[in-house]
Amino acid sequence: MVRCWKHSEDCLEEAQCTDGGSAASSQSHFPHKAFWVSLSASLLLVVIVLASTGHLGLSQPHAESLQIVRITVPDQTGVLINQSAVVDQQNDLVTFSVTSPGNQTSTVLFDIKHGLICYKPVEQESCFLRKMEQSDYDNVHSLLHESTNKSHFQLFGNETQRQTEFLGVLAASQVDVSSLEEPLQALCQDSSVHWTRRVQGPGKQRLVYFCIDICFPSNICVSVCFYYLPE
Repeated sequence: MVRCWKHSEDCLEEAQCTDGGSAASSQSHFPHKAFWVSLSASLLLVVIVLASTGHLGLSQPHAESLQIVRITVPDQTGVLINQSAVVDQQNDLVTFSVTSPGNQTSTVLFDIKHGLICYKPVEQESCFLRKMEQSDYDNVHSLLHESTNKSHFQLFGNETQRQTEFLGVLAASQVDVSSLEEPLQALCQDSSVHWTRRVQGPGKQRLVYFCIDICFPSNICVSVCFYYLPE
């Protein structure tokens, strides 16, 4: 507290000293505030850069793991058939797009991690599941390994082995779509899902509803034919 009633000159001197001390104090605090503001801005910039770098580092490997492979093979009459497969090595998925002569595309998904094959025929609101067998693993692994070096495979008719598989649809064993894994859910959304099992053949009394031809780089083409088993 400044006492000004006795010595006015001293009061002026003391007031001047007090004012000078306040100015010096505010000047001494200003560099500290500027330092903390600049430090906070620098840390925020570093966090943004690291977040951007981390995001790119996480998304880029998955994008690079996706590869589109084309397979060209002649059918029984010699007409070339084009098929494409999306190979996802990171998630062990292979998705075939099979185009029929009528320019209609069916989808076949090999979920290697869960050992399932899902067939989504064109013009049908249904999906059909089957458990993978050893021959299925061998065929898909040939595509997974060889697709790292090539993106297009030309198969020749005289070298290609053809076989036919019959799958019976178990109509009574419908599957809840929500119980499936994510890639199968996305493929079979708004569709009924049924289990199938391999059988010797439909027999003369049964009708084959549709067939899907799938070709692999190992010169093997499989024609998968479906029919409904009797209840």
